[in-house]
Amino acid sequence: MDESQHTVLVTGATGKTGSRVVSNLRSRSIAVRTAARSGADITFDWSDHDTYAPALEAVTGVYLIAPIMRTDFAADVSLFLDQAESAGVEHVTFLSAYGMEHAPVEVATRSVEQDLIARNRLSHTILRPAWFMQNFSETFLEPIDGAIVVPTGEGAEAFIDADDIAAVAAITLITPAAHTGAAYSLTGPQALTVAEAAAIISETSGQRVIHQDLDRETWIAGVLSTGMPVEYGPVLRQLTETIASGNGSHPDNTVEKITGSPARTFRDFAHANAAAWSEGLK
Repeated sequence: MDESQHTVLVTGATGKTGSRVVSNLRSRSIAVRTAARSGADITFDWSDHDTYAPALEAVTGVYLIAPIMRTDFAADVSLFLDQAESAGVEHVTFLSAYGMEHAPVEVATRSVEQDLIARNRLSHTILRPAWFMQNFSETFLEPIDGAIVVPTGEGAEAFIDADDIAAVAAITLITPAAHTGAAYSLTGPQALTVAEAAAIISETSGQRVIHQDLDRETWIAGVLSTGMPVEYGPVLRQLTETIASGNGSHPDNTVEKITGSPARTFRDFAHANAAAWSEGLK
C-alpha cells in the first residue's frame, strides 16, 4: 500500500508512547486518528464497547495499547480485534512488555499476543520494550525527597527511551509488510541498576539522588494505596522481582537495526531532563 493511503489509529494517544507515535507518524505525513478517553480526536474507552467501531472506521493500521492498570482486559481487546478485522484494518502493532513470550497465557498481555498470532485477517508486530527511561521523570521511579524507592535490589535493566519505542512502532506501521509476524524486544544500549541510574541523575541534576531498596510487600502496599487497583499487585511484584533476581532486560541493537539510529543512552536522557529533576529536588 502507498504510504499516502495509510490512516493509523493510535490508542492511548495521550500517553508516553502513544503521543510520541502520533508525533512521529505526523512528521512523516501519515494520517493519524488519535483515540483516548479525553484529549484526542475521538473518544475511546476500553470499558465502552460502543466506542470501538467509530475509532476503527476507515483505518488501515492500529497502534494498540491495552488498558492500563487492569489485568482483565484480554476479552475487551479480543472484541476490539474482531471489530478491527470487520472494519478492514490490515495491521496492528501491539505494545507488549519485555519477556512476555515466557509468560503463561493467563497473563492478559500474553493472551493478547496469542490472539494476534492466531488471526489470519490481520498482520501484526509485537513490541516488547524494557522499562521506560521516562519512568524516572514522569511516573513511579521519580525521585521523592532525593530517593528513588523501588525494590529492585542490585539487579540491572536496559532502560529504553519512549522516543525509541515510538520510532520503531512508527516504522512497523508505515511499512507493515517488512515487519509482519515479528516480535521485537526493545532495550537501551546499557544495563543499569537503579542505583547507577540514580548516580547519573545526581550528576546531571546537581542534586543528590539515591536508590532506596524498600521491602517489596511494603512498597507494593504503598503503591496500591495511591489508588491503583489491588489486582495490579501481582504485576508490580513480578516486574520488580524480575529485575531484582538478575533477570532484567539485556541490551540489544534492535532499535538501531530497525530505525538506523542507535538507541538513546540513559546519560543522554538524563541530560535532557536535568532541569526538571533539579526543580523537583530543590
